[in-house]
Amino acid sequence: MELNVNTVYTTVLSILNKEQRGYMTPDEFNKVATQVQLEIFEGFFQDLNQYLRMPKTDEEFASRIAHIEEEIQVFEEYKSASSHASGVYDFPQDSSNKNEVYRLGSVYFNAVPGTPQIELVGRKEYKQQLMSPLTQPSKSFPIGILKNDKVEVYPKVTTFNPARATSISDVKFSYIRKPKDIRWGFTTGTLGQYLYDSTAYDPPTYPSNTDEATAGSTQFEIDSSNQTTVVLEILKYSGIIIRDPQIIQAAQQELVQNEANEKR
Repeated sequence: MELNVNTVYTTVLSILNKEQRGYMTPDEFNKVATQVQLEIFEGFFQDLNQYLRMPKTDEEFASRIAHIEEEIQVFEEYKSASSHASGVYDFPQDSSNKNEVYRLGSVYFNAVPGTPQIELVGRKEYKQQLMSPLTQPSKSFPIGILKNDKVEVYPKVTTFNPARATSISDVKFSYIRKPKDIRWGFTTGTLGQYLYDSTAYDPPTYPSNTDEATAGSTQFEIDSSNQTTVVLEILKYSGIIIRDPQIIQAAQQELVQNEANEKR
């Protein structure tokens, strides 16, 4: 289950208040929370590499590996290129038109039947393969050259099908994407207070030059089991080091109780 952004923010504010350490604005929280989620996300791969190097006979390690793989699976994608020009295809992008590929898996040539996997090589290796008829790129054995956030694919679609218009769907990417930026969205109440807006944030719906610029939220994408770690790490960025996780749990329980009292 994904971690709720409002639960995390209100917990952080509650602890900041108890510790008399000031206030964290929604904008400050969003930036810090985004960084914390990214650090935890990157930690999944470090932990996975560490566990994979250990003996496979330990059931506990096997269980941890399975858990980390489940966490990473949330970010697995299979999408078409975001744009193309003359056989060069751009990596997929997120809703803000930013490259969202964190780790590239495989690239597939969707322009031909069977969708063969594209062999990714360097330019020097590509030139060497051109020297032999046996290793030259073909529809069944296409080759791709990575260049920044793009892949140049050979053979070009127009070389074997001149009448066919090229498309972004000619190339498919299998990859692990980056986590989305955290956003605690809000509207402003009659007294000037911030009111949490749980509506899913969509950039085209909430342009930055309108009164709705702060509305709409983006939840954490890591599992809710990471909640205590997330709160602790956000507080560290605020200069607060809490060594006892029970303080976090107590703050969360108090918030739940307050919400229950408000509903009565």
